[in-house]
Amino acid sequence: MDNILLLFLGGLGATEAILIFGAVLLMFGGRKIPELMRGLGKGINEFNHARNNVTKELRDGMNEPNQPNNSPDRKELPNP
Repeated sequence: MDNILLLFLGGLGATEAILIFGAVLLMFGGRKIPELMRGLGKGINEFNHARNNVTKELRDGMNEPNQPNNSPDRKELPNP
Protein backbone atom coordinates (compact mmCIF):
# COMPACT_ATOMS: atom_id res chain seq x y z
CA MET A 1 0.00 0.00 0.00
CA ASP A 2 2.87 2.33 0.79
CA ASN A 3 4.38 1.74 -2.64
CA ILE A 4 1.18 2.91 -4.32
CA LEU A 5 1.15 6.03 -2.17
CA LEU A 6 4.80 6.72 -2.93
CA LEU A 7 4.24 6.28 -6.67
CA PHE A 8 1.39 8.77 -6.54
CA LEU A 9 3.28 11.30 -4.43
CA GLY A 10 6.75 10.64 -5.87
CA GLY A 11 7.60 14.24 -6.73
CA LEU A 12 5.89 15.81 -3.72
CA GLY A 13 8.25 17.66 -1.41
CA ALA A 14 7.78 19.13 2.05
CA THR A 15 6.90 22.59 0.72
CA GLU A 16 4.20 21.23 -1.57
CA ALA A 17 2.75 19.09 1.22
CA ILE A 18 2.55 22.11 3.54
CA LEU A 19 0.86 24.18 0.81
CA ILE A 20 -1.69 21.44 0.14
CA PHE A 21 -2.39 21.05 3.87
CA GLY A 22 -2.83 24.84 4.18
CA ALA A 23 -5.24 24.93 1.24
CA VAL A 24 -7.31 22.09 2.71
CA LEU A 25 -7.34 23.83 6.08
CA LEU A 26 -8.56 27.08 4.48
CA MET A 27 -11.22 25.34 2.39
CA PHE A 28 -12.71 23.08 5.06
CA GLY A 29 -11.71 24.61 8.38
CA GLY A 30 -10.16 22.89 11.36
CA ARG A 31 -13.38 21.24 12.55
CA LYS A 32 -14.20 19.48 9.28
CA ILE A 33 -10.78 17.92 8.67
CA PRO A 34 -11.13 15.10 11.26
CA GLU A 35 -14.55 14.26 9.81
CA LEU A 36 -13.09 14.17 6.28
CA MET A 37 -10.19 11.98 7.38
CA ARG A 38 -12.58 9.62 9.21
CA GLY A 39 -14.66 9.29 6.05
CA LEU A 40 -11.53 8.70 3.98
CA GLY A 41 -10.38 6.02 6.42
CA LYS A 42 -13.75 4.27 6.28
CA GLY A 43 -13.67 4.35 2.48
CA ILE A 44 -10.19 2.86 2.37
CA ASN A 45 -11.24 0.20 4.88
CA GLU A 46 -14.29 -0.76 2.79
CA PHE A 47 -12.15 -0.91 -0.36
CA ASN A 48 -9.60 -3.20 1.34
CA HIS A 49 -12.39 -5.41 2.68
CA ALA A 50 -13.92 -5.78 -0.79
CA ARG A 51 -10.49 -6.46 -2.33
CA ASN A 52 -9.80 -9.17 0.25
CA ASN A 53 -13.19 -10.79 -0.41
CA VAL A 54 -12.55 -10.89 -4.16
CA THR A 55 -9.08 -12.34 -3.62
CA LYS A 56 -10.47 -14.99 -1.27
CA GLU A 57 -13.21 -15.96 -3.72
CA LEU A 58 -10.70 -16.25 -6.57
CA ARG A 59 -8.40 -18.45 -4.48
CA ASP A 60 -11.31 -20.61 -3.34
CA GLY A 61 -12.47 -20.98 -6.94
CA MET A 62 -9.01 -22.00 -8.09
CA ASN A 63 -8.71 -24.58 -5.30
CA GLU A 64 -12.04 -26.28 -6.05
CA PRO A 65 -11.71 -29.59 -7.92
CA ASN A 66 -12.83 -29.50 -11.53
CA GLN A 67 -16.27 -31.00 -11.94
CA PRO A 68 -17.47 -32.28 -15.30
CA ASN A 69 -20.14 -30.26 -17.03
CA ASN A 70 -23.14 -32.59 -17.31
CA SER A 71 -25.61 -30.04 -18.57
CA PRO A 72 -28.49 -31.35 -20.74
CA ASP A 73 -27.63 -29.07 -23.68
CA ARG A 74 -24.17 -30.60 -24.03
CA LYS A 75 -24.02 -33.41 -26.59
CA GLU A 76 -21.80 -36.40 -26.02
CA LEU A 77 -19.57 -37.36 -28.92
CA PRO A 78 -19.40 -41.09 -29.68
CA ASN A 79 -16.10 -42.86 -29.14
CA PRO A 80 -14.58 -43.94 -32.49
